[in-house]
Amino acid sequence: MERVRIGVVGLGNIAQTAHLPILSRLQDAQLVAVCDQEKSRAQFVAEKFGVRRWYTDFDKMLKEEEGMSAVHICTPTKVHHDIAIAALESKKDVLVEKPLARTMTEALAINAAAKKHHRKLMVGMNNRFRPDSMILKTFIEEHAIGKIFYTKAGWFRKLPAQGVWLTRKEQSGGGVVLDLGIVMFDLAFWMMGYPEVREVTAMNYTHMTKDVEDSSIVFITMTNGSTLTIEASWSFESNLDFFYCDCFGTEGSGSLNPFRILKRMHGSLVNVAPATIDTPQTLYRKSYENELKHWVSALRGLHPVISTGDEAVHRMKIVDAIYKSAKRGKAIAIV
Repeated sequence: MERVRIGVVGLGNIAQTAHLPILSRLQDAQLVAVCDQEKSRAQFVAEKFGVRRWYTDFDKMLKEEEGMSAVHICTPTKVHHDIAIAALESKKDVLVEKPLARTMTEALAINAAAKKHHRKLMVGMNNRFRPDSMILKTFIEEHAIGKIFYTKAGWFRKLPAQGVWLTRKEQSGGGVVLDLGIVMFDLAFWMMGYPEVREVTAMNYTHMTKDVEDSSIVFITMTNGSTLTIEASWSFESNLDFFYCDCFGTEGSGSLNPFRILKRMHGSLVNVAPATIDTPQTLYRKSYENELKHWVSALRGLHPVISTGDEAVHRMKIVDAIYKSAKRGKAIAIV
């Protein structure tokens, strides 16, 4: 089977630290073109990763790279909608770095285009592909810690210097909710097995920003009686970039960062998690390696895509409810 021919648009940090180095090493993938509005960056990155062709015009790239079968979109969120739809209409499969779009309307349009043109669409949620995440998910699916009734997850990180666009609503669609909150909701919701959401209550804060929220606290109830809390912040006073996901079941619990799986056995709680010596940096790298290997294999027809457009639309529905709840000061029912 021929290698999957991939082009990458948007050559900022995530493209240069994850997508390009990993894709350049995958035997089943071939980097055929890169694109960025900054000419010097496009040329430099192409030379660095041995990519034969580089562009500053994405439409030109689509037109000239007829053999390209898939596109990775690593741009700021503002242009996800236009680039994704153009790629899908050109019969390319598309991987979009999270979030899929700025709004529910944009997400629906991208997902509809994928279905109309019968293309694969995946949204980059790499934390699902961390080795510790996948192990915990397996334990949960095997009911090793019983029925999950409560999960809490959070991410605290200072706003990166290159992420100023994240604080401009017109470009990002929102603040920390769309940067970090949606990632933790996706991870926790996946761990819980996608229960139906009944109601969302949220409080957003703007301590260090004006146009978008810099901290968010969310409480979500499910129709099956389980609950989920999400907290995300660029402004919590912490020196650490820290995230966590804790799942509580009727027969034990599971946690990420630190990784442990506690199960009640003979009257005592026992940590049954496999021993691991992976550093946070290694887990981060492996999450992208596993994610992109999965994507390339899905493009080759070996299995269905994980983290689909349909799932991303649902996440945006919850994001919309978070913003409505914070604005109105009351719970929002999901119908």
